[in-house]
Amino acid sequence: MRIMAVDYGDVRTGVAVSDVSATLAGDAWVLHEKNAQKVILTISSEAVSRGVSTIVVGYPKNMNGTVGPRAEKSEKFAENLKNQCNIEVLLWDERLTTMSANRILSETGTYGNKRKKNVDAVAATLILESFINSRG
Repeated sequence: MRIMAVDYGDVRTGVAVSDVSATLAGDAWVLHEKNAQKVILTISSEAVSRGVSTIVVGYPKNMNGTVGPRAEKSEKFAENLKNQCNIEVLLWDERLTTMSANRILSETGTYGNKRKKNVDAVAATLILESFINSRG
């Protein structure tokens, strides 16, 4: 079964889905939506249609491990998503993911609007890869 990773944001949400064997990151895209409930409905629908068994939501803890306002938003989002789609939803530590995504895009010469449009999808892919790698 597939795994889906979500990099939830107030304006843009990155989404990445694994291959069927849940060993490689596959599709990645960005949802441009501010309404959290609409994001939840879209992700839930995509997860069901793609045969996703687990959704991993990025959990942006502070560097010292404490939970700040952004992480609290992610907790609430994950809880609401779990209630909506009845699929296993896990929080996954995503510290430095967006920084890494920006570095990757810099290395590939992606700047400006193109970077802004892709950074959340790259971050979701990094969250997905990190989760897949942790499973051995």
